[in-house]
Amino acid sequence: MSVNESPAGRQPTATYDSAFLKACRREPVPHTPVWFMRQAGRSLPEYRKVREGVPMLESCTRPELVTEITLQPVRRHGVDAAIYFSDIVVPLKAIGLDLDIKPGVGPVVEEPIRTRADLARLRDLTPEDVSYVTEAIGLLTAELGATPLIGFAGAPFTLASYLVEGGPSRTYENAKAMMYGDPRLWADLLDRLADITAAFLKVQIEAGASAVQLFDSWAGALAPADYRRSVLPASVKVFDAVAGYGVPRIHFGVGTGELLRPMSEAGADVVGVDWRVPLDEAARRIGPGKALQGNLDPTVLFAGTEAVETKAREVLDAAAGLEGHVFNLGHGVMPSTDPDALTRLVEYVHTQTAR
Repeated sequence: MSVNESPAGRQPTATYDSAFLKACRREPVPHTPVWFMRQAGRSLPEYRKVREGVPMLESCTRPELVTEITLQPVRRHGVDAAIYFSDIVVPLKAIGLDLDIKPGVGPVVEEPIRTRADLARLRDLTPEDVSYVTEAIGLLTAELGATPLIGFAGAPFTLASYLVEGGPSRTYENAKAMMYGDPRLWADLLDRLADITAAFLKVQIEAGASAVQLFDSWAGALAPADYRRSVLPASVKVFDAVAGYGVPRIHFGVGTGELLRPMSEAGADVVGVDWRVPLDEAARRIGPGKALQGNLDPTVLFAGTEAVETKAREVLDAAAGLEGHVFNLGHGVMPSTDPDALTRLVEYVHTQTAR
């Protein structure tokens, strides 16, 4: 099923004709839609207030809290889509892995995956494992009405990087050592993670998510040939698994200018681009048939309104010839960003692109 059809088994919903979903389907839009990666989070004082004293992974399992946090940027900024508040390691925690998100560090895995015997710890994810996700999305879609909800998951490579390294890494030496030194084990690990990721996305779509984004946050650490050989097949498996739902699929990574073509071949309908490559050049590298998402440098938001508008105008000009464009940052909102700068940016893009 293409994204030009209504989702499998459902009639078109209130979100189907939204600017965001139209842009994802490369259809004419009333204005360029805007949302921000990490729009629900630490930049908002209301987020810090409701999260006070609640550990990150615990907050992801509380449906009412997830609902409130997901809705906060929609209320404040007037963005064209909400993104489900969660974390990429939630499905790994849900299947029983001993991991936690440590403040100032990130996900930390108690026992890294390093051997074939370790793969046995990666059991299948069932909807019952993440029943709180289904409940939260039900609450959210009732509140959001015509505003689409984006579900998301971490891509197999990025999840594997955390699992093999045991936490965040700048060099990925353990993950790459497995990829180069034991390619069969590596392939089996990514294949297992593809199944878990696809199951997590299916839960979100079946609960009511209108689109999904696959974050391959660390794919930019790879050479194109290594990506094609050792990572692309698992990403293809994820996108193929959810293709039948007919919801737009977005693919994003950081530092992926050299990977835009192979990443676009994984099966997404929309390719996210970071700030390093102008959107017109990104479109040339990717080729026709894809909408693009991005790509204002998040640090521009610290430079004052005039500079933000100047740089946003450059993004819009570079996107002028695209088949479809969803305005976003080239990475997530930084924690110390002034929320009012985001609100003004949404208004600016909407005003400048009103048709």
